[in-house]
Amino acid sequence: VQLQASGGGLVQAWESLRLSCVASGSIFSINGMGWYRLAPGTQRELVAATTSGGITNYVDSVKGRFTISRDNAKNTVYLQMNSLKREDTATYYCHANVQTRSVIPGFTQTGDYWGQGTQVTVSS
Repeated sequence: VQLQASGGGLVQAWESLRLSCVASGSIFSINGMGWYRLAPGTQRELVAATTSGGITNYVDSVKGRFTISRDNAKNTVYLQMNSLKREDTATYYCHANVQTRSVIPGFTQTGDYWGQGTQVTVSS
């Protein structure tokens, strides 16, 4: 399974960006999907996550500004980021908990997969 993230870039404060992450490979189903970020000198932080049923949660600092969504048919998760602030500057990583087909017929296995990271830089 591979996760390919895209959509990062350099923007001015209060502008918007949309991140996308596509999962590919031998996927049986995808459970939770989410976005994490890592800024220099900080720990990795869960930004937003969504279940397969569409239940979402956000870190307090992005509530009202970011929206996570997913297209299950396309195995894709999005992060719409509005009103960006300098403190949103970080490398953003997508994550997915994926069920894959086992080598044993009729069985599946579950694992966590990560995208390669996409840089978001917000200047004031």
